[in-house]
Amino acid sequence: MRLFRFGMVQMNPTVGDLEGNARAICRYLQEAKKAKVDVVAFPELVVTGYPPEDLLLKPRFLEEAKQAVQRIAKQTRGLVAVVGCVAKEAENTAGQRGQRCFGSTSLLHNAAVIMADRHVVGTYAKRHLPNYGVFDEQRYFSPGLEIPVFVINGVVVGVNICEDIWHPDGPTEVQVSGGGAELILNINASPYQVGKPRLRQDMLARRGRDHQVLVSYTNMVGGQDELIFDGNSLVVNQRGEVIRRGKSFEKDLLLVEWDMDTIPRRRRNSRMGAKGKHAPHPERIVISETYCPKSRRPLQVINPMPLEPLEEVYKALVLGVHDYVGKNRFKKVVIGISGGIDSALTAVIARDAIGASNVVGVFMPSHFTARASREDAGALAKVLEIPLLTIPITNLFRAYLRNLRTVFQEIPTDTTEENIQARIRGNLIMALSNKFGYLVLTTGNKSEMSVGYATLYGDMAGGFAVIKDVPKTLVFDLARWRSRYQGHDFTPVEIPKRIQERAPSAELKADQTDQDTLPPYPVLDAILKAYVEEDRSPHEIASQGFDPIVVTQVVTMVDRSEYKRRQAPIGIKITGRAFGKDRRMPMTNRYPHT
Repeated sequence: MRLFRFGMVQMNPTVGDLEGNARAICRYLQEAKKAKVDVVAFPELVVTGYPPEDLLLKPRFLEEAKQAVQRIAKQTRGLVAVVGCVAKEAENTAGQRGQRCFGSTSLLHNAAVIMADRHVVGTYAKRHLPNYGVFDEQRYFSPGLEIPVFVINGVVVGVNICEDIWHPDGPTEVQVSGGGAELILNINASPYQVGKPRLRQDMLARRGRDHQVLVSYTNMVGGQDELIFDGNSLVVNQRGEVIRRGKSFEKDLLLVEWDMDTIPRRRRNSRMGAKGKHAPHPERIVISETYCPKSRRPLQVINPMPLEPLEEVYKALVLGVHDYVGKNRFKKVVIGISGGIDSALTAVIARDAIGASNVVGVFMPSHFTARASREDAGALAKVLEIPLLTIPITNLFRAYLRNLRTVFQEIPTDTTEENIQARIRGNLIMALSNKFGYLVLTTGNKSEMSVGYATLYGDMAGGFAVIKDVPKTLVFDLARWRSRYQGHDFTPVEIPKRIQERAPSAELKADQTDQDTLPPYPVLDAILKAYVEEDRSPHEIASQGFDPIVVTQVVTMVDRSEYKRRQAPIGIKITGRAFGKDRRMPMTNRYPHT
């Protein structure tokens, strides 16, 4: 029996904080030593944080990252560590192995550095570089060519990185079929989107079964600008069964022990790939050839249950706010509280993320503001135990109209006057931000952002858009879910019933509701999902039973609002295709979509 123990660290690094990230890695190394692991794996690019983007073009950054790796390696006495970092390859030794990185004299790799007994003993460079959606790795990195395996305490271990394991005939096949790997350590910075944890699990189960190998999937956790890394690390056995699961949206150190003699030896000695092709023979790097049993305490393993969908999305939003506020060194946030569902949900998320004492609400009524809105805004602030500043805008609005009277002359009132009110509110909330150093959290949802139902420099003014990627129907679902939540992660909060039930309104003119301008939200969100996230044509959408006139109206509004979205604050990505890096449409664009 060869009992092999390995650790998996769900770490929350900060991009660019090389010193802080290195210190955190070293602390986890000490914990792993106490647990007497044979090897411990850290996430992809954990030293630099992910994604480091154009920091990779700075020579000093690359040099300091290299120095951080060397410092970390000094702490690996008595164990093996797999640490994600950028690796630099000199051009004169690389030949034609990749392209230069923006005129650099070296090639860069997204790499896993393997350390043992205070030295770097090997490197694996990521082969499959994603360049879709939010990923832009081909801008910075060259793909690796070598596929080594490492012998650690008598066990053959294949190391690869994130996208590599999504390819059925990728490095895993070579490492198992040609190199005899018994354990695959795959390190990741895999961003969250709805349904992604289950998708990963299904894929990993196939890899375990197809290759008859133990698969370890170590994922990053934390927020980085619009991206959320959810953790949810997994270990899957050769039957495709999940034997270990990491926490969702939390830092974690997973410890796993497995009898490696249960992995079929026939696979380790075969050089034939899964498709019957002759597999290449990977370089074999021996760290410790002979298995040596260790005296260790048995592990107490309790696997957390997967989250249900609404809790999963809500916790992603909370983590996104927590890390954006904290990593950017803000102390408090300010939110415009209107008495509506969007600002209510945003305020609750902020309270759960950074505490009630760090959230300030602002109510800015006009003469169009309903009494119910005033009452509901006050009730929400009371429930959340946050201060609520009241700054009326009626006199300011009248002053604007007086000053514009000569210019506007006899032109009838239209959306211009509505937008003036939104921009007054934007000015006021930004003044509070400027004076007190608050971060403004905007409250617009994905449905509104899609069709441009928002005011530039008005309700779009702010620093971070919490629910920017949350459709309106999901906003209501999340509010209802949070109001009935009875778990231990958040204190009980019930969003006032009337907020959850009232018809949405911008309250910029008398008796206004959103549905004066927009289709009902269930219809709108279904059309938007098909057009924005699935790239379906208007004809395809109409063929699903939607009114062609409504489809054309919605698609036209989406296309004409690109210039607004480009000027909106960044927001948390939770869907398969968010606005921003995920969807990059030209603002000057005459392609006839309708």
